[in-house]
Amino acid sequence: MKNSLAFFLVLTMTAASAHGLLPVRPIAPSDLVLTGLIDSDTTAGGVARLCEQVTFSRGLRYGDSEANVLDVATSEATKADTPRPVLLFVTGDTFTGDRGTPELSRDIQDAAMCFAARNGMIGVRVNYRLAPAATWPMGATDVAAALSWVHGNIDLFNGDAREIVAVGYRAGAFHVASLLAHPELQADRADVAAVVLVSGIYRAGKNASDSEKAYFGTDASLYDKRSVFPGILNVDEPIVLAWAANDSANLIAQGETLKKTLCGSGHCPRTTILRSHDGIAAAFGLDGSGDSLAEPTLLLVHQLEARGLP
Repeated sequence: MKNSLAFFLVLTMTAASAHGLLPVRPIAPSDLVLTGLIDSDTTAGGVARLCEQVTFSRGLRYGDSEANVLDVATSEATKADTPRPVLLFVTGDTFTGDRGTPELSRDIQDAAMCFAARNGMIGVRVNYRLAPAATWPMGATDVAAALSWVHGNIDLFNGDAREIVAVGYRAGAFHVASLLAHPELQADRADVAAVVLVSGIYRAGKNASDSEKAYFGTDASLYDKRSVFPGILNVDEPIVLAWAANDSANLIAQGETLKKTLCGSGHCPRTTILRSHDGIAAAFGLDGSGDSLAEPTLLLVHQLEARGLP
């Protein structure tokens, strides 16, 4: 294990030294566990050009389960003199998994990671346990554990733990929102600077899908308690809220209800209506679909950078 970690750090330092003097790096924490390889293997399909000059550190363990791993994406744009903001992606078509094959799902998520890295941010993708093996609130607690890992280790990638923007897509949007809405689920140093919630389910109802029942359980009397309400109304962090024009009627209603409720509490989110619901890459306009989250997300990040954190 020590040899693997040493190899990981040597690769990081070698890449940085080719571009000038190395900044002072902290000593790697003793609990940093590398379970994958550093690579830049995203070379196939439509993401190839977007991911040029992006390096992935894959399979970094943040928890005890084999599913508790995350990937980190960096680029030349992130090797700046100052630490860079972090865009953390929590995705999932449903609570039981993605519709596509694992390889296709990874390519689609890689595209969003490369969007972050090429725009001067550190991209982090969080994998988490799925229903039915993992039920409420394990998705949120996995995200909390991943955030705690990021706070403790992202400086090794020149990331700024004070500027983490968590992007939740579909099931991932619930896990991110649920973590904020239920402080009792938060781990040590699991805070974020802002959130982007895309096409999420925020309160399961009597017509819950099989996937929702697999995560929330079959007892509908518990659904309100396990929703993001009313805790989400106490969240201080900026929120960007989005859904697609061709989302299901239920998903659109979920987004509209969350927006209306937040606005009624004096915390009105910036809202974007997307043209396509075909994956997190489409949400950022990386498929050429038009309206996207790219501009409002970059604006949000720039606002965080400009706010003058001590």
